[in-house]
Amino acid sequence: MTAGSTLMNGTTAEHELAALQREHGRPLFALLLRLCDGDRQRAEDLAQETLVRAWQHPEALRADDFDSVRPWLMTVARRLAIDARRARQARPAEVGDAVLENARVSSDHAERAAAMLDVRRAVKTLTPEHREVLVLVYFQGASVAEAASALGIPPGTVKSRAYYALRALRRVLPGYAADLR
Repeated sequence: MTAGSTLMNGTTAEHELAALQREHGRPLFALLLRLCDGDRQRAEDLAQETLVRAWQHPEALRADDFDSVRPWLMTVARRLAIDARRARQARPAEVGDAVLENARVSSDHAERAAAMLDVRRAVKTLTPEHREVLVLVYFQGASVAEAASALGIPPGTVKSRAYYALRALRRVLPGYAADLR
């Protein structure tokens, strides 16, 4: 099919586009498949878009400068493939559902803040002796010996106060019992 034979009254007729597809569709698709790294769906979409461009620009197909419209079609197809690749690279990568299902769930800041408030309220219910042992040993990271020295009490007393303080917290914070072991 030559460029001059594809036009009818300034518009491209359906049967002429079908003929264009039959004559140039396979090489056009082969080029696009290679440019799309084997993605058949994308190559088919770009081949269709190339033919839409031919329909939109019948004046390009009418030019007497060439014997066949294939070079024009291939150039349009190559440019469309380049534009599509650049557009995909500009967007973040698409993620499938399987990836999301296997993604690690990070803790919610609101839940963490609410838990901190619950623990603060619960610690305030303890006796001052139990509270100061918990603050030294669990919140400030002091060893039993360091806490005993700081408080001026024997290490065994630090251990028993810590034990009874945690037991009291388990009663006040039943939803957090696993975290207090």
